Amino acid sequence: MSSLDAKLKSGVELSLSESQTPISGADLLIQSLVRLGVTTIFAYPGGCSIPLHQAMTRYRDRLRVVLPRHEQGGGFAAHGYARATGKTGVCMATSGPGATNLVTIIADAKLDSIPILAISGQVGTDSIGSDAFQETPMVEVCRTIAKHHYLVTNINDITRVVKEALYVASTGRPGPVLIDIPKNIQMQTCIPDFDPPINLPGYEPIPTITSNGLQNPASEFYDKLFSVLNRSKCPLIYAGGGVVSAEASAELLRFAEKTKIPVATTMMGLSIFPRDHALSLGMIGMHGTAYANYAAYNCDLLIALGVRFDDRVTGLTSGFAPNATIVHVDIDPSEINKVKQADLFIVDDVKNVLIELNRKLDSSGASSEKSNNSDLSKSDLSKWKNQIDEWKLQLPLKYSGDVSYILPQFAIETLWKMTKDLDVIITSGVGQHQMWVTQYYRFCKSRTWISSCGLGTMGFGLPAAIGAKVAMPNKLVIDIDGDGSFQMNIQEMATCFCEDIPVKVMLMNNQHLGMVVQWEDMFNNANRANTYLGRITDPENFGKGDGKFAVNFYPDYVKIAEGYGWSALRVSEKSELQNAIKKMIESPKPFLLDVVIPYKEYVLPMIPAGKTVNEIVIS
Repeated sequence: MSSLDAKLKSGVELSLSESQTPISGADLLIQSLVRLGVTTIFAYPGGCSIPLHQAMTRYRDRLRVVLPRHEQGGGFAAHGYARATGKTGVCMATSGPGATNLVTIIADAKLDSIPILAISGQVGTDSIGSDAFQETPMVEVCRTIAKHHYLVTNINDITRVVKEALYVASTGRPGPVLIDIPKNIQMQTCIPDFDPPINLPGYEPIPTITSNGLQNPASEFYDKLFSVLNRSKCPLIYAGGGVVSAEASAELLRFAEKTKIPVATTMMGLSIFPRDHALSLGMIGMHGTAYANYAAYNCDLLIALGVRFDDRVTGLTSGFAPNATIVHVDIDPSEINKVKQADLFIVDDVKNVLIELNRKLDSSGASSEKSNNSDLSKSDLSKWKNQIDEWKLQLPLKYSGDVSYILPQFAIETLWKMTKDLDVIITSGVGQHQMWVTQYYRFCKSRTWISSCGLGTMGFGLPAAIGAKVAMPNKLVIDIDGDGSFQMNIQEMATCFCEDIPVKVMLMNNQHLGMVVQWEDMFNNANRANTYLGRITDPENFGKGDGKFAVNFYPDYVKIAEGYGWSALRVSEKSELQNAIKKMIESPKPFLLDVVIPYKEYVLPMIPAGKTVNEIVIS
């Protein structure tokens, strides 16, 4: 083995003279990632990515490669890594079916604005377009769902492409970037240039500020905002995932406390404002708190921070904050006026805006001659506060406590009580259990809540927990999942065991696709249409009767977990739950807690799709 090969194998950076020695495209790509700070990659090998995996073996001291058991599992682990850290998560797959298994990951990251770098192997450049074995035109497939994409056809472009891809994914509004690299480019050699210039004409991470045609948009925006704040009697802050991306939770808390304006969050923004704070209204939208939704309907000023007015929040758009002056702050100009017309807006990083607002409030309070624009001392929000307190008292989140079996709300609330003082990250799958988490797990710290919100991808919870635990090994990471969602990436239990990643899963097991069952019961005369996950033994009477529990519980998740090397336990009685959760938390191994719950339990309150809070279902 040559000295150069030995240094490549050990991951040592090359000296100037050594860097003039040709290296392969695969080594070029992997070393570029390492040089730019990537320390973890979730990668599944295949024919068109073998050179990349071979290259990764030469950087084992600086690059952890986690082998998932499905490309989607690796992709969602990269999501969890990104969501827990704020850094770009990196995943890799081979061409064809391996690459297309990353499509859902890319779409999910686009909707939730998550910085992801997805790398796919591709057939050789001479074979592209010939329907070669395991060929898929990934750039064309992902053109509308990726923030940016590259098909590398020249080895000399690799270092620039990697540098640009990581920059684009993590700046401005974060999002997924695809690098599709043909196998022959991976195997070619060239003399590396590890400091190429970025060439992104027209890309502005924070675009030029524009606001309603104002001549001096920044200063006039703040003047006008304080003017409407001074006049407002019923203001509301509506905050979302943009606050997470901007790392602006502390600034949001400070602004809310200074102005005494209540805060409602989206599902993406659930952890950005302490849920136990007096100004917190919890989540807004279809399954948000009734009082958050009533506040939005009745407010006269809506300050929207890093949100996109998603239909699951607004319901009938014309009925959302119908009488409010709407102020919208977002880093992405395409979100302004896309769904709801803004009376005042600014295109900027939400942290920059909150810092400036707090600065102006501080200077106003410290000055003997207060500026009228930032003096909120005369604002009287007491009637608004009293109204919200009345809604909170009359319309709290609630569930029956007079049963011996375990209700999912009780299970999640119990978990919160037992972990609220621990350093914990919660992930979830998608379904009823996800909504119950938003209601009954009272998050108080940013980046402690990870779920698929915009795309609503089942199977997200377990691999996302893997990524979060890899990123934050000293934190307790718990996936609260449903049996339907969990089975979609259940194979990642093997990843946990083999890679020594001790995540925990609290499984809400009702043997049904619970959210669809709820819609069947509420809107389809309780007609069961492929929502039972067990075996139907009596087809003629299936779906009839008033039973709350499934007839049997199959598969046996405890046996499955044990087969994957996990510890596991099943509980069905309320009296058993607390001790079982304690065992789960204290287990040094991956642990699955199978919690039997009734399938006829609904997520309430609920505003039916396309409706307003006036049609909310409370119980």
